[in-house]
Amino acid sequence: RRALRSALRGMTAGTLLVLLFSDPMVGVLAELAARTGVPAFYVAFVLAPLASNGSEVVSAYAFSRRKTVRSVTISFSTLLGAAIMNNTFCLAIFMALIAFRGDLYWEFTAETASVIFVQLALAAVAVKRTQRLADALLVGALYPLGIALVCGLEAAGFD
Repeated sequence: RRALRSALRGMTAGTLLVLLFSDPMVGVLAELAARTGVPAFYVAFVLAPLASNGSEVVSAYAFSRRKTVRSVTISFSTLLGAAIMNNTFCLAIFMALIAFRGDLYWEFTAETASVIFVQLALAAVAVKRTQRLADALLVGALYPLGIALVCGLEAAGFD
């Protein structure tokens, strides 16, 4: 009962913080894109995950510095799980908005294809029993590969 109250307080505080800071964050990213001349999608694709997942990265790094098999496994699993959950959750919200609001114009084929590609590649790594350095390099490369895929698909005419 005590744990439930504590969890509810934490969830409420977190929700209030998201409500308080998400709109200004979007404004900052849009202004940064406008001032640099870089399309807003690319600015958000690079900076938003760093801002929203920075604490997970720092804690996973600190935990993995113990350099035991268990601590590195937990760090990798935590980051992999967060990446899959974030992408799945955001893609689900995006698809629900498109499906339930008839007035939204579909112009995100390249971005959606990129997210699905990254999800499938992460899933292929996640189901392996043992991850090696090559798997870590693949996971690290998915971030710039996702951006490159969007660029390539948009250049090929996908909206």
